[in-house]
Amino acid sequence: MLRGRNVSCGDVFSPREVGVRNGRIVAIEPLGAGLRGREVVELADDEFLLPGLVDTHVHINEPGRTEWEGFASATRAAAAGGVTTVLDMPLNSIPATVNVPALEYKRLFARDNVFVDVGFWGGAVPGNKAHLRELHDEGVFGFKCFLLHSGVDEFPHLEADEMEEDLAEIKTFDSLLIVHAEDSRAIDRAPHPEGDVYANFLKSRPRGAENLAIAEVIERTRWTGARSHILHLSSSDALSMLATAKRDGLDITVETCPHYLTLLAEEVPNGATAFKCCPPVREVANRELLWEGLLDGTIDFIVSDHSPSTLDLKDLGNGDFGVAWGGVSSLQLGLSLIWTEARRRGIGLERVVEWMATRPARRAGLRSKGKLALGYDADLVVFAPDDAFVVDARKLHHKNPITPYQGKALSGKVRKTYLRGTVVDFNSPRGRLIRRGEQ
Repeated sequence: MLRGRNVSCGDVFSPREVGVRNGRIVAIEPLGAGLRGREVVELADDEFLLPGLVDTHVHINEPGRTEWEGFASATRAAAAGGVTTVLDMPLNSIPATVNVPALEYKRLFARDNVFVDVGFWGGAVPGNKAHLRELHDEGVFGFKCFLLHSGVDEFPHLEADEMEEDLAEIKTFDSLLIVHAEDSRAIDRAPHPEGDVYANFLKSRPRGAENLAIAEVIERTRWTGARSHILHLSSSDALSMLATAKRDGLDITVETCPHYLTLLAEEVPNGATAFKCCPPVREVANRELLWEGLLDGTIDFIVSDHSPSTLDLKDLGNGDFGVAWGGVSSLQLGLSLIWTEARRRGIGLERVVEWMATRPARRAGLRSKGKLALGYDADLVVFAPDDAFVVDARKLHHKNPITPYQGKALSGKVRKTYLRGTVVDFNSPRGRLIRRGEQ
């Protein structure tokens, strides 16, 4: 039993006692109700009890590129950041998760090596349409595709007509297509991003490329009646057409990431390839509009897009944005990053919980995750919003010590994380491999 003055209760925090039995929440009563338990946890006055966060966009990369990240290191980082459920992307592991044997192979590496619960996305690539239903039946949460080169040759991208075919296919079994939406033709015609000047890299991934691809996703979703989701939105230009699509009744959702909500193109130093990601971090005016999109509901939730690599792939010696791998490592830092920025804007912690736990769980179909409620998994986070710390990449659980947030002062510390009522100790991996519909 846990009791404290600041327990998440939907859109408010209230004094509550929370009873846990067999990994589930079985009682929530006002503080002072006198619930009893074999173990009683008294929260300090400065501690808030949150539901475990749900991060539906994580690249763990094992097997095949385990030197970039792995199940043990990634899930330790997740737990340290208050994330108790992650969904792993079908790349950059080798093989990519584009058929059932590849999924089973990946599960072999994950089993007994995860500190939080882990589920899997399948991949939608040219030629694997016949495998989509089989992957769905094996429990993937949906399918990811790219509309331009993915960055790795073993996961080729779809053309818009191929994406439409896959949307029509997955509609027959009510799955979800999640899309990296940048237009390949627009990127091909943009300037090459060579050199250490960030402004040149930014020109190589223009907003127009994102806008074109998102327009394609919207219309193909409209024509097929399928369910779709826009990954890592960085272009605020696309907000108006996404809002219109939602008003029209399309089943489409949108995510963005901490780097687009906290970093600024104007502040990226030359050669600082830790900041490189695709689509890119954009200008201050764009960032402000993304926050408006979150507040008005056009953007549904926030996830990390944790996309790590080895230090050498970041080309730290030369700082060439045209050569460096594009990806930001932030799985452990997301809650503190977003809370720091939200607090500065006068946004309450309850909204952060909604964006980083409740809504991603709902879209992925995780019925027992993302809320502190009766019958839900007792995935809980003890969070001290007034604590502060300075980011030190060497102290993070991520396998490779690089982050664009190095030296950044943040508010809010995760003091303890519970997975189904048991404290994560970072030594004993008690996470489970989860399947769609089984939670």
